[in-house]
Amino acid sequence: MAWIYLLIAGVLEIQWAVTMKYTDGFTKLTPSVICVLGMAASVYFLALAQKTLPLGTSYAIWTGIGAVGTAIMGMILFSEPRDLARIACIGLIIAGILGLKMTSGH
Repeated sequence: MAWIYLLIAGVLEIQWAVTMKYTDGFTKLTPSVICVLGMAASVYFLALAQKTLPLGTSYAIWTGIGAVGTAIMGMILFSEPRDLARIACIGLIIAGILGLKMTSGH
């Protein structure tokens, strides 16, 4: 269950990071509330995952999921650069996430 909690936490991190873009510096109420709720839920699921998973592994994977997902969503939603170097760097983060998962022993 810990890995599922960690995946949920990572997806929620993407949600709040993307939603933050719509808050206009936390001046818009609805996106701000959605963003903060996403932050809280993300940390909650991370805490559940950390009951069993090692701190370093779970935190690195959580931030990695968030970084990869947010970068991809930035490309899709906000026309951020999609050059080969950027995509290769995202691939390296994914490789790191998979490496940590495979070597975690859980």
